[in-house]
Amino acid sequence: MTPTVFSLPTSAYVPLGLAFFGLGTGYLIYGPQELFGFPERSPAVDWANGWYGVWMPGFLQFLCGTYILVGLTWFHVFHGAPLYAAGILTSVFGVHWFAIGLSRMRQGDMRVNGFMAVAFFLVSVLGLIVFAEAGDIPVAILFAGLCCVYFSGIFSYFGVAAPFSLRAQGFFHTVTGLWLMYLTYGIVLNLALGWHVDI
Repeated sequence: MTPTVFSLPTSAYVPLGLAFFGLGTGYLIYGPQELFGFPERSPAVDWANGWYGVWMPGFLQFLCGTYILVGLTWFHVFHGAPLYAAGILTSVFGVHWFAIGLSRMRQGDMRVNGFMAVAFFLVSVLGLIVFAEAGDIPVAILFAGLCCVYFSGIFSYFGVAAPFSLRAQGFFHTVTGLWLMYLTYGIVLNLALGWHVDI
């Protein structure tokens, strides 16, 4: 008996909009609070922020990354080497946000995040290199923003140069969150309506 071989058509519908919107929402929740101190941190605020962190940047990025990697490796419906990096990076950022959100919900010791920020600064540099070399400048700009978020986070989480470092992290969270919303609009409008937004 000859085994049945299924061949699926290539899809243009890579779900990066999920990752962009999820991370952007997380950044636009955390960033203004760090930048302006509103709402003031409390157990109730930390619970709400943490819950959003788990679901929006956490779940949506992890879902997107897994979807991309399965599409690339099992079903071959996506093509392009930079998508491999997108799948890896959105997966690790998603799991990272599960940890960030749960830690915030339980009011964990934020100094641990200082060590995490070193690793995620380095993986952000990796994303910057990949997408700059691939010629995807809007996504390279995103990873430049992520580099700034995690570099300032190293100082913020360890309490170095406080409160300036926390405000700097909040600024980079907010600006990068707005850029993520631009990328969300761009990818959805391009795929849904055939527009030509530069993303």
